[in-house]
Amino acid sequence: MQLTLWTYEGPPHIGAMRIATAMTGLHYVLHAPQGDTYADLLFTMIERRDARPPVTYTTFRAQDLGRDTAELFKTSVSAAYARFQPQAMIVGASCTAELIQDDPGGLAKALNLPIPVIPLELPAYQKKENWGASETFYRLVRALAGAPGARAAREPGRRPLCNILGPTALGFRHRDDLIEIRRLLDSLGIDVNVVAPLGASPADLGRLKDADFNVVLYPETARSAAEYLKKSFGQPFTHVVPIGVGGTRRFVEEVAGLAGLDPAPVLDGPGSRLPWYSRSVDSTYLTGKRVFVFGDATHAIGLARIAARELGFQVVGLGTYSREFAREVRAEAAELGLEALITDDYLDVEAAIRAAAPELVLGTQMERHVAKRLGIPCAVISAPIHVQDFPARYAPQMGFEGANVLFDTLVHPLMMGLEEHLLGMFREDPEFHDGVGPSHLGGTPVAASAPQAAPATAPAPEAAPAPIHLDHPVAVAVAPWAPEAEKELKKIPFFVRGKARTNTERFARERQLPLITLETLYDAKAHYGR
Repeated sequence: MQLTLWTYEGPPHIGAMRIATAMTGLHYVLHAPQGDTYADLLFTMIERRDARPPVTYTTFRAQDLGRDTAELFKTSVSAAYARFQPQAMIVGASCTAELIQDDPGGLAKALNLPIPVIPLELPAYQKKENWGASETFYRLVRALAGAPGARAAREPGRRPLCNILGPTALGFRHRDDLIEIRRLLDSLGIDVNVVAPLGASPADLGRLKDADFNVVLYPETARSAAEYLKKSFGQPFTHVVPIGVGGTRRFVEEVAGLAGLDPAPVLDGPGSRLPWYSRSVDSTYLTGKRVFVFGDATHAIGLARIAARELGFQVVGLGTYSREFAREVRAEAAELGLEALITDDYLDVEAAIRAAAPELVLGTQMERHVAKRLGIPCAVISAPIHVQDFPARYAPQMGFEGANVLFDTLVHPLMMGLEEHLLGMFREDPEFHDGVGPSHLGGTPVAASAPQAAPATAPAPEAAPAPIHLDHPVAVAVAPWAPEAEKELKKIPFFVRGKARTNTERFARERQLPLITLETLYDAKAHYGR
């Protein structure tokens, strides 16, 4: 375990809370100390939900550790059942409560409640949030889907029926993705049986076996459950995630194949505006832009494909914090000629971004902070996310409309970056500099503040320190920049200015130049441009 300022994933019981909060008729009793109730804020503040999560905490204190914490847990379970009357309950321990080994599952079973009680064993010191969500959903499906057996054949004339698996609470655009995919399935002639866990009840999970196949939107959450349903009920499931135009078209073909339908009516439809926009004159200057992609595996792979194959960017970095899907990310990176970055340390990601010198970063809210420090445009494409990434507007990431949204998400930061660069270029122009007023107001100069008068008795200036003479020359780490060279550097677009500065300083250091002049800047540009 590693102490850090930021973390990409919380402990696994946060993943369990995402499942419980997404569902209805389910209650989660969490054996936890005071302080672990902070998790409520993730849903009420960040996701802006109008109700708190269906979670009861035992909230034991330090003085309780010398007493019977097991009895405290049983009392909390009984009280939660009496108050909320859920269809089913899940019970487990937080990372701190795990250390006292009270066995929440065994304690809850001893109460003999008249509803299913599913125990969760979530090793907090080995696993993390996405794994916790996947394990919780798998345990619920296994306990509530019914006894394994063969599915009944589809009745003649009935439309194909599918389940949509994966959307959760606190998921990145899951609500909007679900709307878009349901619309896409309906246009194919496919009905939706159950969506789970988002909006599903324990009784709904009992109907999962009625579907012909399963659509897995978020493998991090739903792949384990889908594999169980395939093994137990013979339900195939989708492997293509419909992110981007290419991904959506492959998804339509895969779903149509599972349903025994013709995908042509949907594939021949209007589709997305992304392909035309990416070929338009306004977008041609973006071709070849260097992009660094990092996030959960599903979105990192999807966005890397869009950037490289649909927008013509050059992907210079690809990585994920989802170690369970490291193989898939490595395979995608190899196709792009890259070595994947698999880490959950944001400092490693920051170092990789610096080394790659991208012109655009696609990542999580952590990469947004890193890019801001480095002066690089950034678009958030994956959890972890903050409140601004739960917009009130409709903004899916999946399907054809999701491709339109992603085009705006990826291209607009670069467009605005170009505008900022142009403003910077003309800041010292005699007609457009900062001191000139707006042209529609006659160009009236902006009033500058009058210089303050010097004090009557100014302190005497300190004497300059005497120079230090050394017998042997000392290598200077970074040569100073001449004013005219620094001024010329500012004319370089801000999204590549850092790389130009680094290359020039390396050029000067290798040649032991005492000062970086305008000529040094041009020589370095010619040297690295070969």
